[in-house]
Amino acid sequence: MAPAVGDPALPSAPPPAQRPALRRTGRPTSVPRLSPGVPRASRAIRRRQTVIAYLFLAPTLLFFLVFLVLPLLFAALLALSRWTGFDLSDIRPVGMANFADLFAHGSTFLTPILTNTLLYAFGTVVLALCGALVIAHCVNRLRFRGFWRTLYFLPLVTTVVAVGNVWKYMYEPGGLINGVLNGLGLPSLAFLQDPDTALPSVIVVQAWASTGSAILILTAGLTAIPGVYYEAAELDGAGDRTIFWRITLPLLRPSLLFVCLTQFIAGLQSFALINVMTGDGGPGDATNVAALEMYQQAFRYGDWGIAGAAAFVLFLVIAVITALQLWLFRRKDEEA
Repeated sequence: MAPAVGDPALPSAPPPAQRPALRRTGRPTSVPRLSPGVPRASRAIRRRQTVIAYLFLAPTLLFFLVFLVLPLLFAALLALSRWTGFDLSDIRPVGMANFADLFAHGSTFLTPILTNTLLYAFGTVVLALCGALVIAHCVNRLRFRGFWRTLYFLPLVTTVVAVGNVWKYMYEPGGLINGVLNGLGLPSLAFLQDPDTALPSVIVVQAWASTGSAILILTAGLTAIPGVYYEAAELDGAGDRTIFWRITLPLLRPSLLFVCLTQFIAGLQSFALINVMTGDGGPGDATNVAALEMYQQAFRYGDWGIAGAAAFVLFLVIAVITALQLWLFRRKDEEA
């Protein structure tokens, strides 16, 4: 017997106007539309959240505006002007004359000042990175890692004046280092008085003082490497040297990139340690670097235009070297 049309046992078919459109797969394709008020309310909520976010960021943005953007604009103005300081009414525009004076024939800015800057930064990065990598690899295998990392980090929290003065006395003819050399039967060396040894002597001190931060970063990177890679390599019979070159270094590349960038920028901008240990970049210009030359031109000779032009040249050098380092590391990552 056929069931009646109004029998509740059978579901009634929806009216044709309310049926969802069906694809060949049998799934409904119609999407329910939201009411017109929902997108408008969503936009209002997002706008309110954006305003609140900018209110929280306002102190940081104000800090960067006052201490970064405004000084950068003022330095650009000084680089194109002549100014002796203090009185803003004395600023006289001179165009590119300051940059022409920096690279004029007989100027010491390109050689030896900018050359010393690059050598100083490169030597600091090489010594600090190599030393930190070896020490971090050893510390990662020792007990009480926190104690060793703190011990190597202490030079970084010590003031530059204290570090420079201690090493300056150690480099003296009657200092500790020459005493050790004399004990070994070697003659004394005039570390800071000889133009050939003055810059390498300061590079060693800068590398020693900055090794602690590199060790801290590299030990964190070593700790983040999963141990399963080392276990698999040991099962395959790989030695310590193969594990270091094939596993540790490739996986430590992000930390190495960060250390290289920060150390190189710090080396290019450094001048306080040289000022403490050699005074004015002596003997002669053997230890004079770009940042120290900017300081002397501005505060000793009162030529703020030359100092501003040198600052922009140093900024371009830092930008180019940083971009080159990022490109090299990115290329190695793509090859790997």
